[in-house]
Amino acid sequence: MKRWIWIVVAVVVIGAVLVGLRVVNVRRTAQALENLETVAAERGSLTALVGATGTVRANQSALLTYAASGTVGEVLVSVGDTVTEDEALATLDQSSLSAQLILAQADLVSAQKALDDLLASEVQQTQAQLALIQAQDALNTAVYNWRYFRVSDPSPTWYEEDSVDLQLRTAEDRLEEAQTEYDALADGDPGKAAARQAVDDAQAAVDLANWLVAWYEGEEPGEVDHALMDANVAIAQANLEEAQRAWDRVAQGPHPDDIAAAEARVAAAEATLAMAEVSAPFGGTITTIEGIVGDLVNPGSPAFTVTDLSHLYIDVAISEIDINRVQPGQDASLSFDAIPNQTYQGTVHLVGLLGISAQGVVNFEVTIELLDADEAVKPGMTAAVSIVVQQVDDVLLVPNRAVRVEDGQRVVYIMVDGVPEMVTIELGASSDLYSEVVGGDLQEGDLIVLSVINDFSDFHRPSGGFMFGGR
Repeated sequence: MKRWIWIVVAVVVIGAVLVGLRVVNVRRTAQALENLETVAAERGSLTALVGATGTVRANQSALLTYAASGTVGEVLVSVGDTVTEDEALATLDQSSLSAQLILAQADLVSAQKALDDLLASEVQQTQAQLALIQAQDALNTAVYNWRYFRVSDPSPTWYEEDSVDLQLRTAEDRLEEAQTEYDALADGDPGKAAARQAVDDAQAAVDLANWLVAWYEGEEPGEVDHALMDANVAIAQANLEEAQRAWDRVAQGPHPDDIAAAEARVAAAEATLAMAEVSAPFGGTITTIEGIVGDLVNPGSPAFTVTDLSHLYIDVAISEIDINRVQPGQDASLSFDAIPNQTYQGTVHLVGLLGISAQGVVNFEVTIELLDADEAVKPGMTAAVSIVVQQVDDVLLVPNRAVRVEDGQRVVYIMVDGVPEMVTIELGASSDLYSEVVGGDLQEGDLIVLSVINDFSDFHRPSGGFMFGGR
């Protein structure tokens, strides 16, 4: 009998415990539901970003060194100065230079003169061509006069006194001009020979005009005159042949190889002479100076650092997962720990084509150009970069903190009749806080559960009621 009593008591106690646990579970469930944080699914705009960090660098930077041994004679710039391409920055004292460098100036003068002489062949061509034309004209005149004196009547009817006098005056004026031009040229001038020929031709014209005047006045040419006419034709013929040879020598101009060789000699002399100074290879800003006037330097001794600060860039590493979303021209925002409360704008300048593997991770180098840099931004600073890879408007959004993965699918929990219920979703573009919903069962207005709860399966509806706990 007592055994049954104990059994009954045990059943009653167990029942009471179960009832108590059920009450506790109901209270816990109700409290859990009350504490769930939710937000309504809404439509809006989303800016998809890809983030990375990198270091600011200048467009160009060069460490310049001295090219020869010597003593620094002048330092022509200071740190912070802006310089142009080929501007001299420092020179070595000439007295400390080697003989090779000192003689380079003489070599340059000689090489330049040789080049100028070659290039002056265009002037020689023009002069030779003019001399050839004049020689041909002189020969034609000489032949005409020779024939005329040989066959004409001693009393010409077609010559007028004024005509022969004018020819004589014209010839005398031309002789005077030719002599003046010849006298004005210095010895060694390439045009001196042509000027001498012009004087001789003008003198021959004066002689001929004098013969014509005498002949018109009734003096019949004698044997001496005829001999002079013959000689005049022979001289004109010889002058023409010489003019032709002079023209043939310069007609084609200097050979290209000769010009190239002369230019090479000039360049070599200039390069040797340039070793006595340090020049800027491009326009930029002097950022460092090594050494002062009086320092003894050797080839390779540091001199200056020139930096082109007109464009600043940040090289960042982008994961292979995101690289295909990054394109040149995309906008980017940049921030610096060294410059608080300031955001700068940039643009994607270059996207690397070759991945670099490090510790099992493949990244691609992307270069960002800083568009609105000021004096606060300096090469070497670390920048946090956010690249805008996509902008979408009027799309359904879900908070990233609400998205979970169940059986390989992305899901969110929504409240249905006061109970969390799992729905699958498909995501598109993402930002730091939100993602675009492009598919699935989530609808605009659904209450999305944001609370972090380890196991939503603990919520269920046994016997038409919602419980938390065992099944």
